[in-house]
Amino acid sequence: MMAHGESKINNKRLAAVLILTLSFASACAAETEPQTASICHGNYANGSLEHGKKLPSHGENFKAYSSLGVQAGRTYVHSKVYDVIVDAYKTLKTTAPGKLYIYGETGLETGGRFRPHKTHQNGLSVDFFVPVLNKRNESVALPIGITNKLGYNIEFDQDARFGELRIDFDAMAEHLLALRRTAEKNGVGIRVAIFDNTYQPRLMATATGKKLPTLLRFSVSKPWVRHDEHYHVDFIAPCQ
Repeated sequence: MMAHGESKINNKRLAAVLILTLSFASACAAETEPQTASICHGNYANGSLEHGKKLPSHGENFKAYSSLGVQAGRTYVHSKVYDVIVDAYKTLKTTAPGKLYIYGETGLETGGRFRPHKTHQNGLSVDFFVPVLNKRNESVALPIGITNKLGYNIEFDQDARFGELRIDFDAMAEHLLALRRTAEKNGVGIRVAIFDNTYQPRLMATATGKKLPTLLRFSVSKPWVRHDEHYHVDFIAPCQ
């Protein structure tokens, strides 16, 4: 008869084998899963999406705004936009080393109405939370959670500060430039970037930001909600 201790050891080994087997099967499935190109319909405010692609929840220098948002399926984009965003973060490892970036809400797997947003319906709209620095000049994450509506209720003051945090305009400019360049490389355009009008001069005053006005169109009209804690980007891809 097998001793109780030996039985426990064998059970642990069996559990370990099962975990490895499931992990391997999952990895194989991910590798063999066909990557179908997305098809968008309509426009940003009245559209839908086929074969939406879920953004990775995190990477070496970026992460999603909320695990809840990811689990709720609110981080899907058009496959071309997926490539642009991921490629841009890869570029930033070199152009903005040590900086942490957080992306926000994007849209649903099949697009369509995306409350409370007015757009984000065809997989081509993406929110990015502003990169921030703490009082030690370190790139850190915004304190995003339920109490501040998953970050969308954070309010920066006239000095672009939120408590001890301040907007890192240099890092933001590098990100927008990376998006512009990787979009062009992937055959995608950028329709507009929406960011708080009072902060735009500070963004354009950075070394990299000085290049942006000739490369990107920024909204000059007042948005229906203040875009101070995040910037919204509408990409361009052929839609049916």
